[in-house]
Amino acid sequence: MTDRLRAKMINAGRVLVDEGQGDYVWGHISARLPGDPNKFLMKPGCIGIEEMTDDNVITVNIEGDKVSGEWPRHNEVYIHSEVLRARPDVNCVIHTHPEHAIAFSSLGKELQPMSNDGTMFSSGVPIFSETTDLIVNQERGKAVARTLGDKGALILRNHGIVTAGSTIEHAVFLAIKLERACRVQMLAEQAGGPKLFVKEEELAAKRARTNRGDSQGNAFSYLVRRWHLRCNCEVPQEYQATLENFDRTGYKGG
Repeated sequence: MTDRLRAKMINAGRVLVDEGQGDYVWGHISARLPGDPNKFLMKPGCIGIEEMTDDNVITVNIEGDKVSGEWPRHNEVYIHSEVLRARPDVNCVIHTHPEHAIAFSSLGKELQPMSNDGTMFSSGVPIFSETTDLIVNQERGKAVARTLGDKGALILRNHGIVTAGSTIEHAVFLAIKLERACRVQMLAEQAGGPKLFVKEEELAAKRARTNRGDSQGNAFSYLVRRWHLRCNCEVPQEYQATLENFDRTGYKGG
């Protein structure tokens, strides 16, 4: 089980970079260990998020201490440890520095439901503004977790984003969609500012329809396939485009 979780986390790093969320050796992802909720796998420091391997992923405890692995631990480990401590429903935490989300956070405006991506966050995206510095101790990590509350995504003002998902697929989906929502709104702002939005009475249904578990899983599988095909690598069996690997849970048609 741990091997499969590590492999999925490795693919998540590749997917995030492929979607423009790489920032050299910064940014990180964690995944709670099944059967041991007070420990989690984490991307190590000093390498890109797409460079994770079976040999360099580290294990960290809920206090933020590295308990296994040779590679160094990120200073911002407390984003992960404190969100995982506060949210038993969360099994994956991602922190990246996507450009449009950072630029959007500097505008001091609310994210608006003007696209399918924006609609996903129409119930609100918390903004952490206590500091624009790194989250390098438990106190700051706890503050981030408090600001996140029961939401799945948060913007660190002038810094980056944090997403918290029940699965790796969920957290990746939220990170990608949040950056896209910020990018679309930035485009609208550049054209004079948005004036038309998704109808209020459609928001809840559209949000639920977009953020389904099968959508998260199918999108993640596609993105993994895309990365492997681009690098001319063999697509892992579990991600190959077959009917057996396609989750149709949310599809109502024949």
